[in-house]
Amino acid sequence: MAFNYDEYLRTKKMPTLWCWGCGDGVILKATIRAIAKVGWNMDDTCIVSGIGCSGRFSSYINCNTVHTTHGRTIAYATGIKLANPDKNVICVAGDGDSLAIGGNHTIHGCRRNIDINFILINNFIYGLTNSQTSPTTPQGFWTVSQKAGNIDPTFNASNLAIAAGASFVGRETVLDPKKIERLLVKGFEHKGFSFMEILSNCHINLGRKNKMASAMETLDWIDSITVAKSKYDKMSEEERLNLLPTGVLHHNTEAREYCDMYQEIKDAHQGKRGKITQDDFAKKI
Repeated sequence: MAFNYDEYLRTKKMPTLWCWGCGDGVILKATIRAIAKVGWNMDDTCIVSGIGCSGRFSSYINCNTVHTTHGRTIAYATGIKLANPDKNVICVAGDGDSLAIGGNHTIHGCRRNIDINFILINNFIYGLTNSQTSPTTPQGFWTVSQKAGNIDPTFNASNLAIAAGASFVGRETVLDPKKIERLLVKGFEHKGFSFMEILSNCHINLGRKNKMASAMETLDWIDSITVAKSKYDKMSEEERLNLLPTGVLHHNTEAREYCDMYQEIKDAHQGKRGKITQDDFAKKI
């Protein structure tokens, strides 16, 4: 039986405003299937999106949604989750939104290990605003803000999330929607900050301006720079150069979750327990 996406979509908003061939639609459908697979009630689920192409997510999914200001998805989502710790909160943001103006919030969301599911759609460019360099734009690529070629070193977003303290980190590409779905299910089921980076194609404002004239050519390029983690782990340092591993990259089930710790603070102020001390964290640091 075919999956009924209409049950999860605001059908009056269809068709989407995304460009033809954009990977955002693939990620939208994978997200819906993952929500269905983990059995979340849409009334208990909130999608928070920011500014950029990915910001449209909150328009299309029929659940509680918040369309926030540029770079502030995790700030809004943190407040939503702390006020409603029993609800399911998903953030969707692009590489420019979450790693440039919103980079500080992303780092601290990871550091706190709050139970938010963060989907980073990494298309290597500011797609909505016509091709400015983003923190993940490859060096040497043409952008409207670096027309002689990008000289900025690029962020490895998933490595940044691991270093900042996210307890679940994974990466997939829009070339395999089923793998995206499986990664999202694992992230949704994890208690803690789940950082899920999905590499996507912007063939309009990245690809065709860098000698990749079609969506398929841009996808072929993404395929050429990625490799499964199981294979990546067996490679030499030289072979790993310029490659990004895909799959679950980090999974820590022992890290304490922020909402749980926040409840302990509330209990302490209400006299239900003593003050928080270093001994409470001695085994977790």
